[in-house]
Amino acid sequence: MSRFVLITPNTEFERRVRMATAGMTGSLQFFQADYLPQSPEEVLRQMLGEPPEVFILGPGLPSEDALKFASVMDLQYPEISLILAAGDSPDLAIQAMRAGIRDLLDPSAEADHIRIIVERASLASAGRRRGLAPSSSEHKEHAAGGRIIAVISPKGGVGKTTVATNIAVGLGQIAPMGVVIVDLDLQFGDVASGLMLEPEHTITDAVVGAASQDSMVLKTYLTLHPAGIYALCAPKNPVEMDRISGEHVSHLLSQLRQEFQYVVVDTAPGLGEHVLATLDLASDAVWICGMDVPSIRGLRTGNQILAELGLLPETRHVVLNMADRRSGLTLRDVEATIGAPVDIVLPRSRNLPFSTNKGVPLLQDNNRDPATKGLRQLVERFKPNWEARPHKKLHRRAVVQ
Repeated sequence: MSRFVLITPNTEFERRVRMATAGMTGSLQFFQADYLPQSPEEVLRQMLGEPPEVFILGPGLPSEDALKFASVMDLQYPEISLILAAGDSPDLAIQAMRAGIRDLLDPSAEADHIRIIVERASLASAGRRRGLAPSSSEHKEHAAGGRIIAVISPKGGVGKTTVATNIAVGLGQIAPMGVVIVDLDLQFGDVASGLMLEPEHTITDAVVGAASQDSMVLKTYLTLHPAGIYALCAPKNPVEMDRISGEHVSHLLSQLRQEFQYVVVDTAPGLGEHVLATLDLASDAVWICGMDVPSIRGLRTGNQILAELGLLPETRHVVLNMADRRSGLTLRDVEATIGAPVDIVLPRSRNLPFSTNKGVPLLQDNNRDPATKGLRQLVERFKPNWEARPHKKLHRRAVVQ
């Protein structure tokens, strides 16, 4: 059976699609044509076995005909995902979404990027065949959508962005194309540099206009990372922060959790309006503190304030970063001050901040740094059904090296 069908007159694009699908289960059926049939059945009649999973409408086809073809396909064969190779246009993106097209693809995209888009479309097709929504999976834990993981700290300079980017990359290895990281440090966010990205669009674009109404348009504003995750980066101009309200943040996160299994949010230091809006929806809070008195006291105070406001997420994870026994504090001191056990200890490391500076998180680089083990343990805590495992019932005391 051919899993993938490509229609285009462009043989160079066909070559790149073949490279992208090489090694994937199933074969590619190529129709070299600059027109589309009246109905999908005319194509499917030429194929044996069950209908394919993915239709790719390549460059060189009339856009209007492609949208009509997609609309009919979506009605007759909703389990088949469609990909349209076309230029970046917000108007076309809206029309494509309404026609049932799964993704838009840049006609000049290289094979690696094409493969990611095709794999995502295949997963969506498999979900539909099982009678589930495209963004659903057997691992989804919350009926309202994916898991929102808020990475927070009352104090800056404790490695919050470093931990958040590593969580996103680590989860991307568990749920490829099912993770998005959102930079909510709207004035001085560093997710873009921490992942070595140059985003074309930022969160400002995502909370206004068509993107706030249609998830298909919103996806076009996300930046794809080589680790198989998406990023929505902070505004390029800090002044744009004033244009984004708490209501914007709530609506954005609600949209994203319907499309992704994991939404990792790197928040700004403190407990401002945007942080509170995030915590109101978050399923998990990852508290980051350094091994210094102001950071530890700030965590305790922040925890108390959120408890009074009723905004503490159901699940919390306390991460002690830059841990060093030479700091004059012990793990018992930290736990006694914050009134909660420390779940993950990340030892002081030269490679951890360096990895953020060069834009390659430790979990992407597979570096054998001592902090890598702690980061992997943190990611493990977000795996499906982790709470049901026996070791969760006993707090294993972490050790500061």
